Amino acid sequence: MLPLSSSQTAIERTVREEWGRILASLVKSIGDFQLAEDSLQDALIAALDHWQKDGLPKSPAAWLLTTARRRAIDRLRRDHNFAGKSKEIAYLMDLEQDTMEDDETSIPDKRLEMIFTCCHPALEQKTRVALTLRTLGGLTTEEIAAAFLDKPQAMAQRLVRAKKKIKLAAIPYEIPDHDLLPDRISSVLSVIYLIFNEGYSATSGNSPIRADLCDEAIRLARIVTQLLPEQAEVAGLLALMLLHDSRRLTRMDRNGSIIPLEHQNRKRWDRGKIDQGKQLLHQTLPRRAIGPYQLQAAISAVHADSPSWEQTDWPQIQALYALLYQLNPTPVVRLNQALALSHARSVDEGLAMLEEAAAGGALDSYQPYYAAKADLLSRNGDHTEARAHLEKAIELSDNEADREFLRTKIAQLKD
Repeated sequence: MLPLSSSQTAIERTVREEWGRILASLVKSIGDFQLAEDSLQDALIAALDHWQKDGLPKSPAAWLLTTARRRAIDRLRRDHNFAGKSKEIAYLMDLEQDTMEDDETSIPDKRLEMIFTCCHPALEQKTRVALTLRTLGGLTTEEIAAAFLDKPQAMAQRLVRAKKKIKLAAIPYEIPDHDLLPDRISSVLSVIYLIFNEGYSATSGNSPIRADLCDEAIRLARIVTQLLPEQAEVAGLLALMLLHDSRRLTRMDRNGSIIPLEHQNRKRWDRGKIDQGKQLLHQTLPRRAIGPYQLQAAISAVHADSPSWEQTDWPQIQALYALLYQLNPTPVVRLNQALALSHARSVDEGLAMLEEAAAGGALDSYQPYYAAKADLLSRNGDHTEARAHLEKAIELSDNEADREFLRTKIAQLKD
């Protein structure tokens, strides 16, 4: 008999590592998101009881899949439309016979189909992120609600509505046709990067970093990279996140205050993640299918290779941003190019480009614009205007650590 804590630990580990694969296989065989998840939850409850009494099975993941299928059959039999469910029940019983060997290799990997379903354009962006975290990451509703600063009940309702929409709208549980694949992959990568960015620079709360979300995004990107090894931008996104995340331990001091890039202890950057990110770039860039994620990763790699802030190759970074702007001509890309230009050439040129990016009000409510302009103004000696822009940036910040960092910047300005 396993101690209660041991069986709980085994379940938690299996859920984290295998949830997406088990659930994807269930959804594919059952054809119903909600029934699949409810049945898997039933199996998890059963596992806590059985594994404590009988010990761990040879393959915990296969045990859960087989048990979940049995629970699905039980739920279908209890359904008031039982007569209309006979085909589904017979199919599941056949599948159960096929997997009685309790072999983990018997679980088909259908996570790619699951990812494309969760990130379908018919679902709104926030729902795509939440559904991906739930179905592929195995995060609880409470954990996802905390990431969005939502109430668990509201998040639960959002997830239920999403599953109903998938069923009623007959959103296909499949890999898109070749002509639709690029756009759909772009949607998938956007969702994963949104998860990472919320962890890397939390939009609200008391901490600027949510390590759990960064880790989850990187894990999801690794899965997609394994499933789509020929897609250069998938590897590019993974490289970008690894290179950014390599600085995690140096981005805050012991008091929880933000440390900007120029003052970080580069000796404490995670060289393992940097090497992984650079290796991915070396594998993808020669394919000549360069995209925005690969270029952003290349920019991050230049920072990673710079011994110090003063020795940063700003002309190369500015050139990479210029190329990125050709592919993705957004005000935010232009803003970052302006900052690089201010270091590569002059502050005045950087300010001119920044004003160009903000023309027409495109950045009026974008907090980083005011922080960036304050930086350039202060470097140009205009502390009065810099202070005004920092105050505006504070007004637009929802994260307390960000606000405190900006207040410190104001205190450092000379009158």
